[in-house]
Amino acid sequence: MLSSLVPGSDVRSDSYCQSKPRVLVVDDDSSLREFLEIFLAKEGYKVASAASGEEAIAMVKNEGFSLVITDVRMPGMDGVELLKGIKAMDPALPVVLITAFASLDAAVVAMKEGAWDYLTKPFRIEELRDVVENAISSRQDENFKPLEAKDKVYRLDQMVAKSRAMLKIFQLIPRIASSPSSVLITGESGTGKELAARAIHNLGERKDMPFVVVNCGGIPETLLESELFGHKKGSFTGADKDKLGLFAIANRGTIFLDEIGELPMVLQVKLLRVVQQRSFIPIGGTAPIDVDCRIIAATNRNLEKEVMAGNFREDLYYRLNVIHLRMPSLRERAEDIPLLVQYFLDRYARRQDKPVQGISSFAMDALLQYPFPGNVRELENIIERSVALSTSSLILPESLYIAKHKHGEEFTSNSQGGCQVKHKLPPEGMDLDEFLGAIEKDLLLQALEKTGGKKTEAAKLLGVNFRSFRYRLSKYEIN
Repeated sequence: MLSSLVPGSDVRSDSYCQSKPRVLVVDDDSSLREFLEIFLAKEGYKVASAASGEEAIAMVKNEGFSLVITDVRMPGMDGVELLKGIKAMDPALPVVLITAFASLDAAVVAMKEGAWDYLTKPFRIEELRDVVENAISSRQDENFKPLEAKDKVYRLDQMVAKSRAMLKIFQLIPRIASSPSSVLITGESGTGKELAARAIHNLGERKDMPFVVVNCGGIPETLLESELFGHKKGSFTGADKDKLGLFAIANRGTIFLDEIGELPMVLQVKLLRVVQQRSFIPIGGTAPIDVDCRIIAATNRNLEKEVMAGNFREDLYYRLNVIHLRMPSLRERAEDIPLLVQYFLDRYARRQDKPVQGISSFAMDALLQYPFPGNVRELENIIERSVALSTSSLILPESLYIAKHKHGEEFTSNSQGGCQVKHKLPPEGMDLDEFLGAIEKDLLLQALEKTGGKKTEAAKLLGVNFRSFRYRLSKYEIN
């Protein structure tokens, strides 16, 4: 499926095809540098060395390497700064940091900057050997590889990208996938937070166990506690049998708490117990139930501000935010737009059985100039709509439906308080019912997203009564 995005998907860049991988060792300690040179040479690698970060930067710039091993504490440019410099030149080049100062915080910082791994002195020879082998083989790994040598398009699980912002995400996810630590994924709506969470699960040791998704803003507060932790028969009116909670279902797997910022304060206390003690008590129960699941949370809110405002518990925030993953907006990764457009074109042309194969340069220019407040999800909706409306093998500008923007809103408002959006009638005509239906469905989805799935509030946003809103959801099969 992904190979259809870019012709020649099995082509690799030259650095991937070297018969003997080259390793650069960077350390101001000549004895350790010499030891690593001898060890790596015996392991069959070509080895070069540098005594400083500045020297290493020049070598990486002018020579090709499969791996860089560097000390953290060095005079001048330290190992973390060297890591940043290398990633700016070659985001896919693995870098392993070595230090005598063991620190989980430092390890997390290094991984956030794209380090492949983090070893502490004294390290075991077997440990070093495994890290080197895994780091070098990662450049040929099926989960993280270039799809095309010239453009350096990469994929990770179900995600594809070529932007530097996403490559940082692609490099961090495999390093944290098997860690038991909690992960907090932040970013605007539509940036792919759930895809990132699924990638963490699919690439980790729990991949064969359940991946349970909970939309904390889409479940009524009165039902959320029962959904998360379950209940015992007779614990409240309507509880006619025992119910297994989602945490219990996710045991030994991963639970993804989407929109965690919407979690009521009373449930934040109970969630904190699960995070700290790995146990919970169902509604109406008396004995705690042990649970072993990886917790990944996501939000489009600024939780630090929510903590300061008293809306989110500080202790829970720090428990969830052990590893932080920030998904960039589509505006920060505009170079990925053409790639994503072709991906969605292929998907919806197949689903709708339409002969759409590409997009005109004028239509692509319009997309590249659009700010995408809804990010990748909005781009996908635009392409799906455009494929449905297209009457040729190319997506033309008149097939695109892109609303005007003002101050980040979907539509500009006129003096009467309505929506002021202009559309051009294609020369060949159009199916008006289909076009208006696509607009209506899109607005229904936007209203649900803005209200966190709360249908009553979404209906008010659209100025319709609840019965009418519910009918429209059924009409377009929106669950």
